[in-house]
Amino acid sequence: MAELQKVALVTGAGTGIGKAVALALMKEGYATVLAGRRKDKLEETASAGKSTGAKALVVATDVSDPAAIKALFAKAKDTFGRLDVLFNNAGIGAPAVPLEDLPYETWKQVVDTNLTGMFLCTQEAIRVMKAQDPRGGRIINNGSISAHAPRPRSVAYTATKHAVTGLTKSTSLDCRDYNITCSQIDIGNAATPLTERMVQGQGVMQADGRMAIEPRMNADDVGRAVVYIVNLPLDTNVLFLTVMANLMPFVGRG
Repeated sequence: MAELQKVALVTGAGTGIGKAVALALMKEGYATVLAGRRKDKLEETASAGKSTGAKALVVATDVSDPAAIKALFAKAKDTFGRLDVLFNNAGIGAPAVPLEDLPYETWKQVVDTNLTGMFLCTQEAIRVMKAQDPRGGRIINNGSISAHAPRPRSVAYTATKHAVTGLTKSTSLDCRDYNITCSQIDIGNAATPLTERMVQGQGVMQADGRMAIEPRMNADDVGRAVVYIVNLPLDTNVLFLTVMANLMPFVGRG
C-alpha cells in the first residue's frame, strides 16, 4: 500500500513565522497549502520551498473573511484530498495607544483576524480531519508570549492571544474522540519583520515605561519546534510549548 501524502495548511505563510514553519514542513515532505493576504509573498514562500521537492498550493486568503476561509479549505481538500496539520498562525497587532483611545474598529479587526479567524479555520480543519481515512490530524495555534503577559498598550493583541489559550484547550478536549490533537506554541521575539522595531532606535516600551532594545531569535527555530510536534504519534500531544529568545525580558521581574 502506497504511503499517504502528508498535507499541511499554514495561515499567514507569506512572511515571518508562517513562512519559516511552512518551509520547515515542506522539508519534512508535507504538501503545504500556503494561505495569506498577499499572493506575491505566498509565491515567494512557494519558490523558496521548491528545492525540497514538496508540493505547494498558494491560496490568497483573508482569515477575517468567513467565506474566504471556507473557500481555502475547500480548495485544499479538492487538491490534496486530506489535511494532517493546520498551523493557525495569521495574526495582526494594533497601534500602541492608551487602552481608552483604541478605536472600536481597530479592536474588531484584531479580534476578527486573531481569534475569530483562528476559530473558523479550526472548525473547517476539524470537519476535514474527522471525515478522512485514516481519521485525525494536528491543529497547532500560534499563541505568543502575549498569551501569558501583556506588553504596554497592547490590549487587543493580548486579549486575543489569551483567548487563543481557551480555544486551544477546548479544541484539545472536544476533539479527542476524532484522533485530533490541538497544541499551542507561544513564541517570544522571533526575528521577523514584525519585530524589527525591537532592535531599532530605542527599542520598545517595557512595563515600567522605559524603552529598551530586546534580543531576538531565529524564526527557523520555531519551524523546528513545529516539526517536533507534528512528528509525534497522534496518541501524544504537546499541549503548550514556549520557544523564545533566551535573553528577552519575560522570565522574572523587569
